[in-house]
Amino acid sequence: MKPFITLLCLLLASSCTGATSEVDVTELQAQLMVEIERDTRETAPYTGRSELNARVLNAMATVARHDFVDSYGPDAAYANQPLPIGHGQTISQPFIVALMTDLLDPKAEQVVLEIGTGSGYQAAVLATLVKHVYTIEIIPELAASAEKRLADLGYENVSVKAGDGYFGWPEAAPFDGIIVTAVGPDIPASLVAQLKTGAHMVLPVGTQYTAQNLTVVTKQADGGYSTKQVLPVAFVPLTGDH
Repeated sequence: MKPFITLLCLLLASSCTGATSEVDVTELQAQLMVEIERDTRETAPYTGRSELNARVLNAMATVARHDFVDSYGPDAAYANQPLPIGHGQTISQPFIVALMTDLLDPKAEQVVLEIGTGSGYQAAVLATLVKHVYTIEIIPELAASAEKRLADLGYENVSVKAGDGYFGWPEAAPFDGIIVTAVGPDIPASLVAQLKTGAHMVLPVGTQYTAQNLTVVTKQADGGYSTKQVLPVAFVPLTGDH
């Protein structure tokens, strides 16, 4: 009987392992959601938000982060922290992804722009919440891998382009919202110009070696904008010819 049992175990190994892995991922993602809600409460004195929109939380609970960090196991993938993804770039901390998405106030009928595709995780979260996501990545290798990953995972409402995000995507503008996932010392006028009146842009402002603040920019009817600093943060720098 022993050889038969061994063979049976070998035949079932992949399915058994898969089931265990699926359970582990479900538990890890549930724990991550608890941590996101905890961080939301703890940062409320800065952000003014003691809880996030239910649609945003559902998106965070739905998108599988381990699909976007191939070189890490589930424990690292669902840790509430940023992770390196190569080329000097990172995938943002899940709480920050959730907060930035919430600050954008996404609606189902909207079209939004993301600057800094990275591995595609933020784009995937947005894609579950809006009509279409345009996303730009300056590193061609990351743009290509993110485009393939998002397509393979079935995100049909995401368009990926390799290019300098500082200048936006004029052909697809105006946008109902813009998220920038890298820090620059100023607010790009080219991106403000591509916002609809009343729309928000969420981005870190500062430098790699000085204070950075997550900032919400709101486009005004006269073409100008107002700003609100939300939370001290730390992002990799926005790069490009600008």
